[in-house]
Amino acid sequence: MSVIRSDIPARLDRLPWSRWHTRVVVALGVAWVLDGLEVTLVGSLGSVLERPDTLGLDAVQVGWSGSLYIAGAVVGALVFGRLADRLGRKRLFLMTLALYMAATLLTAFSTNFVFFAICRFATGLGIGGEYAAINSAIDELIPARVRGRVSLAINGSFWVGAALGAAVSLFLLDARVLGPEYGWRAGFALGAVLALAILLVRRDVPESPRWLLSHGREAQALRIIEAIEAEVIAREGGLAPVAASVTFGRRAAPTLREVAHVLTRRYRKRSVVALSMMISQAFFYNAIFFTYSLVLTRFMHVPADRVALYIFPFAAGNVLGPLLLGPLFDHVGRRRMIALTYVSAGVALALTGWAFMAGHLGAGTLALCWSAVFFLASAAASSAYLTVSEVFPLETRALAISVFYAIGTGAGGFVGPVLFGTLIESGNRNAVGYGYAFAALLVIAAGLLALRHGVDAERKPLEEIATPLGVEDAPAPRTQAVRTEL
Repeated sequence: MSVIRSDIPARLDRLPWSRWHTRVVVALGVAWVLDGLEVTLVGSLGSVLERPDTLGLDAVQVGWSGSLYIAGAVVGALVFGRLADRLGRKRLFLMTLALYMAATLLTAFSTNFVFFAICRFATGLGIGGEYAAINSAIDELIPARVRGRVSLAINGSFWVGAALGAAVSLFLLDARVLGPEYGWRAGFALGAVLALAILLVRRDVPESPRWLLSHGREAQALRIIEAIEAEVIAREGGLAPVAASVTFGRRAAPTLREVAHVLTRRYRKRSVVALSMMISQAFFYNAIFFTYSLVLTRFMHVPADRVALYIFPFAAGNVLGPLLLGPLFDHVGRRRMIALTYVSAGVALALTGWAFMAGHLGAGTLALCWSAVFFLASAAASSAYLTVSEVFPLETRALAISVFYAIGTGAGGFVGPVLFGTLIESGNRNAVGYGYAFAALLVIAAGLLALRHGVDAERKPLEEIATPLGVEDAPAPRTQAVRTEL
């Protein structure tokens, strides 16, 4: 086995924040903007798509379209997550964005439920692949001291896309512009245009030097870090010296059996915590948001073409939560903040559900309640993605993200929209309220579990949180790589 001893991980972590980091965050973080755009378009257009002059769907079919999008994301995460560990982060975040672009463009040409559902599934494939490749790349490129707040802010940008989707739907559905019959098609086509622009920007984002080291490509990793440092020095001045280094042993990508051993044996408690966080937040979010327009139209009697107005306060809470609470995940600590946001979001949801069942909420007050609930829940959900991307070894990172995203989203995200679509179709407020109560219990339990068994990963190098598999295999002594089993 060839051995590489490198200070490149430490050099990445010592960099001051620069324009280079900002470009990376914008180029990669747009994945969540696109996901928010897609989800909101379907959420805002759910009632519009029930019209006979559009696709003539019913509430159950709207729910199924959301669930099929999630199913595609699950499959995409598993397939492309495995490839991201084998082929590299950059190849995959270019490939998955191209797939998303093609699928969402085809959605605009849907003529019936079957074609629409297939396109939604294919769009989900691209978005699911994005999560694995991009979360890996971001964690491996961003300095450890700010990794938590940056990851939360990027994941929270989903709601920038949500607000964009709401604004687009309001504008395009206006009878003076395109109206419902053609406006919904233009909305999906706009997503493809945005993806094309970002695809051009992403070409300049480098491959992860950490991934290159784990595959024995030291010379390429060195060229990348030297180019980054040169740009930073030109704008920010000199850099402090580094002494820490990590010994990597070149090895092939781990087999599925090795990955299973890492997740179920070596880091079993971490896996249980990550799984509970992903399942609960997926059910919480997808159950509520995919059917939000149906609640507004069925119970609050909001006109279908005005539903998007109620997305804005909802989106504002979701964007502000990670931005304002994110720094605390680096300073107060991961476990404490995860528990605080999960438990408080669950309590807030339970109270909102009770008020909804009692008939105390109108469309406006419900939107304000959701804004408060998801101020907390957005930070909680973002911390779930942060957790699964930083607590497992480098060689398994993308696939680990994929596995937990797939299981969590498959269990919580696929079931949620269908279940709530059925509850809403019943016309019974109490039935919907009980669904909210169940979601609240899930996130409260996950928060308490994270408090007890979570990892104190704040401000630590990735190689210290979870020793790379190649480091353990290498015959040379290890430096600055602490095995932290749980």
